[in-house]
Amino acid sequence: MTNAGIDYGSGLTNVDRETGIRYGVISQHSVTQAWCDSSEADYGEPTCPKCGCKALDSGDDAIPPTEQREHWEYNGNDFACLACEYTFWSDQAYGDEPQGWSYDGDGYQLVDCLDSDIMVLKSDFYTFGNYCSPCVPGAVSLESDNPDGAKAYCLGHDWFEEGKAPYRVFRVDNDQEVLPEG
Repeated sequence: MTNAGIDYGSGLTNVDRETGIRYGVISQHSVTQAWCDSSEADYGEPTCPKCGCKALDSGDDAIPPTEQREHWEYNGNDFACLACEYTFWSDQAYGDEPQGWSYDGDGYQLVDCLDSDIMVLKSDFYTFGNYCSPCVPGAVSLESDNPDGAKAYCLGHDWFEEGKAPYRVFRVDNDQEVLPEG
């Protein structure tokens, strides 16, 4: 039993079902430079600029060969729409603004959430903290260091400017505490 507050997700949301470890949530402001240097924009799935339907890469097997596309508006581009038989370049397939930001590397899977937070979906590290408010049900706030709290994926010490996380850090593979360098 933990003293972590209310699990608004009832044990069903924002948890890694394989490990039972909760997703951690931390403000982007806590790791601004590392997040800005590492995260990548997500522009979503490509769509047709003409009709709005799903766009396919022009090399996709679902698209008929060029000789069968006589009536298509074909101009050798890299995306195609089966619905309206139109082809176009990638700059037309995506919106101008990203739908979100993410990072997938070094053992981490991170995505932005809410307006200015990061959700840690996977990590080689975990900590203990309080459940988030109903805004992110079942997730754990990484800014609520609580040794009696719920177990959640977290960022390692190297994500923080001072080289020290504001919580204790443990390895997922062996449960050993990771101390900050220096």
